[in-house]
Amino acid sequence: MEKQLYGTVLLKADKILSYLAGCQEAQALYTIAKETELTNSTALKILETLNYIGYVYKDSETKKFSLGPTIIKYANKAIEQLDIKEIAQHHLEVLQEETTETVHLGIQDKANIVYIAKIESKNPICLYSKVGKSIPMYCSAMGKAVLADKGDEVVDSYLEDNELVKMTENTITTKEGFHNEIAKIRDIGYAFDNCEHEEEVFCVGASVTIDGKNYGAISVSTPKYRVTEQFEQQVIEAVQKCQANIIKDIKASL
Repeated sequence: MEKQLYGTVLLKADKILSYLAGCQEAQALYTIAKETELTNSTALKILETLNYIGYVYKDSETKKFSLGPTIIKYANKAIEQLDIKEIAQHHLEVLQEETTETVHLGIQDKANIVYIAKIESKNPICLYSKVGKSIPMYCSAMGKAVLADKGDEVVDSYLEDNELVKMTENTITTKEGFHNEIAKIRDIGYAFDNCEHEEEVFCVGASVTIDGKNYGAISVSTPKYRVTEQFEQQVIEAVQKCQANIIKDIKASL
């Protein structure tokens, strides 16, 4: 049974807003009415109401209409409130199945990456980590991937504000070495944590960035002894596929 909706005027308003959202310039009343299959009088009444609350802007000289500042404000707020965990969950599950290793989703919190989701490996030896754990960006595959998506000035500022403390024998502790690492990540599109944060823990990570806005990062972590050249390539391909699918779903939600 089809659901009966309340307020057909809202559906008509939605048709108008959807039409204006697809236009590159302001539109005349008669054009809007024609394209939305409404009468001029109905379209005008709805447009005047939308103009009053700021969803539509009416040019006083041309009398043409375009999207207004209020609806743009709400759109930006909706983007900020996207639940990256909900969007990413299915893709993280697929990533874990394909690699059989521990999968993380993280977000930047100042100078650190914080785990906000984890799917545990079912292999005999797994890694200790938990949701809420915070680790420095400079020695994390996810953190380095996120920084690589930002401009050089952001990376320089990060290095000025944060000491590169030696966590393991493999930790990058010089600014020159870190800049070289960032350049490599930008070139290949993903990052490694080659036992840089914890001894004998190897990670491959990729950031989830769209039009300069970062939504987080994903990674696969595994004990170093399980890493072979073939398995490493398999993990890289799986991470990149997961990254692409999450970005696709975020874009569809915008």
